[in-house]
Amino acid sequence: MVEAFICEGRRTPIGRYGGALSSVRPDDLAAGILRSLLDLVPGLDQERIDDVILGCANQAGEDNRNVARMAAVLADLPLSVSGTTVNRLCGSGLDAIAIAARAIKSGEADLVIAGGVESMSRAPFVQPKAPTAFHRTPEIHDTTIGWRFINPLMQVNHGVDSMPETAENVAEEYRVDRADQDAFALRSQTRALAAQASGRLAREISPVLVPQRNGPALVVDTDEHPRRTTLEKLAALPTPFRKGGSVTAGNASGVNDGAAALIIASESAIKIHGLTPLARVMAAAAAGVPPRVMGIGPIPAINRLLTRQGLGIADIDVIELNEAFAAQALAVTRSLGLPDDADHVNPNGGAIALGHPLGMSGARLALTASLELSDCQARRALCAMCIGVGQGIALMMERV
Repeated sequence: MVEAFICEGRRTPIGRYGGALSSVRPDDLAAGILRSLLDLVPGLDQERIDDVILGCANQAGEDNRNVARMAAVLADLPLSVSGTTVNRLCGSGLDAIAIAARAIKSGEADLVIAGGVESMSRAPFVQPKAPTAFHRTPEIHDTTIGWRFINPLMQVNHGVDSMPETAENVAEEYRVDRADQDAFALRSQTRALAAQASGRLAREISPVLVPQRNGPALVVDTDEHPRRTTLEKLAALPTPFRKGGSVTAGNASGVNDGAAALIIASESAIKIHGLTPLARVMAAAAAGVPPRVMGIGPIPAINRLLTRQGLGIADIDVIELNEAFAAQALAVTRSLGLPDDADHVNPNGGAIALGHPLGMSGARLALTASLELSDCQARRALCAMCIGVGQGIALMMERV
């Protein structure tokens, strides 16, 4: 079988909700990162790109009508280059990488750009059509995150817990207490700030130029979400999602904006275009879990992937686990037999510190894991995410 390799990648800085990137349309965010990525490989024949695959969870606003194709056109890729948008909610960006790798392994493609985009700041309000003439009870939904237009059968049979409520469910059922969640959150912030200070995160980032009404464009080149905090400050935060609960704004991921893109190529494409491979994509797997405890999704996805590869968790040198919530991240690591403070799990911080632009996050994990493999001269890396409505996804790669 043909092998698939991650050869290059870049991401935007991750913006806070309503922050520096909030005035940038998601299709423009994605187009900008595509241009930045291709600028790194001027010798690449863009006519030879087989597809652009981007994850996006919302697709209800400016990211509608196939944002991957829109971004490719806006980025001035040849019009012969196709594009498709993937929606596996939080796992969309990682799924895009997996789909690209499978296309290459099957021989149906040689060169694919895969990644993801989300502007949660710009997610619109949506309203259904009136069910009857002269209807006088308008319904409106905020599409930033979570349920809308709920099917009554879903509510009756499976519940429609909000994302924070699912984290409270996981914390209760897996006995993850508030102190451990806050300690995990502090480690994420501390590691992310250290990675910022050392320049490690800057190696992933392409700056975004944000036009200003007066004066030159604002250059955004640093993740906005990380913040300095202490256990005392984290412990003082309220638990608004459940009385007597443990999930807070401080031990949960952010609501954010960002985009990422990676070049996935076959060995023949690497030779033709003079690319430098960073990691080989070994395999990916997804699995379902009850929606009310969606945060445990990575557990069966990771175990399924490890079993198929004939490996154990001890064979993995780098783990990038999306930190939707500290409660679910700890439930996952403990189920895998890993210590809460494992050095090889999110060594540069995770989504609690960096943020979680839904469709982009999985691509960020793949990018940072491929760089970490090279930096540490490690052999294997694993990326994994929980997914709303009860799923998990995992992808394994190997340093070349």
